[in-house]
Amino acid sequence: MSSTASLLVLALAGLLLVTFPGLCAGTAAAHHRPNGNQCHPSGSLEGPSTGHICGECCKPGHLYPKYQCSPPVTKNTRAVMTLNNFEEGGDGGDPSECDGKYHYNTERVVALSTGWYNHGKRCGKNIRISAKGRSVLAKVVDECDSLHGCDKPHAFQPPCEPNIVDASQAVWDALDITGDEVGDYPITWTDA
Repeated sequence: MSSTASLLVLALAGLLLVTFPGLCAGTAAAHHRPNGNQCHPSGSLEGPSTGHICGECCKPGHLYPKYQCSPPVTKNTRAVMTLNNFEEGGDGGDPSECDGKYHYNTERVVALSTGWYNHGKRCGKNIRISAKGRSVLAKVVDECDSLHGCDKPHAFQPPCEPNIVDASQAVWDALDITGDEVGDYPITWTDA
């Protein structure tokens, strides 16, 4: 085979592996997913035909992945903590799913991705969140919906990723995560 033909075969093989990564053999570590789990999208949700103006709102015509699952819960479940305003008029949208109430941002409360929320089975229970050598207990009061979004009940935000712990300001403060660190922060958590 000529060198040109060999290069063409290598290029096509590379294109196939980029297009169909499942064809490649190897260890799980070699195929690390960004959210670090075996949870795959269960479909997608299209943004509304007209836009709602906000920094985190769904974009018209954009497709957002939906998830019915979350990674398994362990003694040190890896997750991404995000900031949520659970007060009326805050970015959380409607009242909390667990109790139908709004919560003060001075309360240590969280919303969990749909799979971890588990049809409300964690409602009212505490989880232990750890980061920066500290840990804090926080009460589950809501679902960070991984299946629905881009509408008024979801504050026009896209569905949550499957590995989100959406926390009040009090949780961030207790973990001493401040300033530019607030946003998407890597944590671990477990049931308390």
